[in-house]
Amino acid sequence: MNRRQLVGSTLIGGAAAVALQSATALGQEKPKAPAPAGATPAAPANPNLTPPVVTIKGGKLRGLREGKTYSFLGVPYATAERFGQPKEVQPWEGVKNAQVLGAVCPSPLSNAVSSDELVFPHRFGVANENCQNLNVWTQNLKPAVKKPVMVWMHGGGFTNGASMEGYAYDGRSLSEFGDVVVVSVNHRLNVIGTLDLSAYGPEYANSRQTGMADLVASLQWVRDNIETFGGDPGNVMIFGQSGGGGKVVRLMHMPVAKGLFHKVSAQSGSASYRGTDPAAAIKGQQALTAALLKSLNLTGSQIDKLKAVPYLELLAAATAAGQAVSRELGIQVGGWNPIADDQYVMREFCDWADNIPVISGTVFSEMQGTLTRGDGRKNEWTAAEIDEQLTKAFGDKKDAIVTEFKQAFPRKKIQDVLYYAGGSRGGSKNLLARKLEKGKTPVYNYVYAWEYPINGGITAFHCSELAFCFHALNVPQIKLATGGGPVAMALQDKVAGAWVRFAKTGNPSQPGLEWRPYTPDNPQAMVFDTVSESRPLQDDKLVSLLPAAGGRGGGRGAAQGGPGRG
Repeated sequence: MNRRQLVGSTLIGGAAAVALQSATALGQEKPKAPAPAGATPAAPANPNLTPPVVTIKGGKLRGLREGKTYSFLGVPYATAERFGQPKEVQPWEGVKNAQVLGAVCPSPLSNAVSSDELVFPHRFGVANENCQNLNVWTQNLKPAVKKPVMVWMHGGGFTNGASMEGYAYDGRSLSEFGDVVVVSVNHRLNVIGTLDLSAYGPEYANSRQTGMADLVASLQWVRDNIETFGGDPGNVMIFGQSGGGGKVVRLMHMPVAKGLFHKVSAQSGSASYRGTDPAAAIKGQQALTAALLKSLNLTGSQIDKLKAVPYLELLAAATAAGQAVSRELGIQVGGWNPIADDQYVMREFCDWADNIPVISGTVFSEMQGTLTRGDGRKNEWTAAEIDEQLTKAFGDKKDAIVTEFKQAFPRKKIQDVLYYAGGSRGGSKNLLARKLEKGKTPVYNYVYAWEYPINGGITAFHCSELAFCFHALNVPQIKLATGGGPVAMALQDKVAGAWVRFAKTGNPSQPGLEWRPYTPDNPQAMVFDTVSESRPLQDDKLVSLLPAAGGRGGGRGAAQGGPGRG
């Protein structure tokens, strides 16, 4: 599935090689013979004729040289049986190839093309439950350089997704731009990542958290091995979007993750366990498992047979069991979101998280922009059409909404309020407020608001900032929708530059673009747009005036890291 192509290579013939070796042994250069008239110049040697090899804890890895970047792909960081805890990879003999992307976690079958495929193109890998692998991109293989490490955790809720799913996720561009080490991770999801078998033996004590345990194992691998790739294990930033945002936040709730990361960016995704009842959540999960076993005609003493049930059959049965138990108990069961059990995942942030700076933000439209609704002409409407659309949407609240929107977003067009998902910011601001209660480091907020210049202008949709975070606008599949113009390229430098500066220093400010910290009393937000600026973003009243559809936003579980492709 590796979409990159390597340049061709030529080998030096036997006699010429002997002569060259002799000249080199004498400390001389062999004179170059003139090329025969009309001869085609020889192609340059493939840089991967002798690819890079590194030694990590388990053995030797063979990677690739791609331009200035060293890539090591599909690297196993753990192994695990179905429902089992991740274990260290056993050392191997010889050299293991790490030159192609690894298997992804199986997920529900998709039978439709996503509405965002044009603007956020996807790719899909080979699915296998043995999916505990990661990718590393770096500019330097010297341990002493100790570059910042940026670990990406993909979206898709806890149901689907993969480290290679979005074309934007290729860490090569970001590594080259920021001179950082970029890591992306695959891990177990859905029924094989959260099914609770703890009632059936001590070996399954944390089976409800195997997906999150995989992420911890990947960060332990980074701690133990990243110096080999020029990275600093003492300066690790984790960042994720949508469900990935929920993952990076949950890791701050997990005692076992202490010391494994030092900065967090949660993008269009959060998580809060306040007000939850761990005992009730565990009861619901265990009821789901009991219903699943019954539907498969298995008893608790036959739990090992569950490991052999074909994945799609297991997923279908578990999904149906979750729906039945939800109706019976009157609470949401299933959905594959990890619960807080006050054992492996705590309801509150761990004390050590007080010292971790956080970025959290959303995009302007999330799930309710021009990508999915409207006539595609909002930038062409006449004044009369604008007034008609606003009146139709907001009725007698129109004037108040327009006044508040102009105050909050003075650079946007009035009609853009029709597509504002301001309500999705509630989860982000709640996360930052909770973090500040005992936090000893600043937190930062943002709204990404730039329109993609295609199909009349597409307002900032769920995932739209990712190509900019990864500095990936030159990827052909992405350039199609972003246009690759000077405005987009300049914005890419600002967004990726902020994430890189945050990884390096814990402060996302950069020369010419200060990003001031957020507090509830001074709700500074970086608004990324054609003109980017940090300023107080007062939109609570605006959100309260908007209809329900305008107040929610962030569908596919964006606010809480639920299911979705993003």
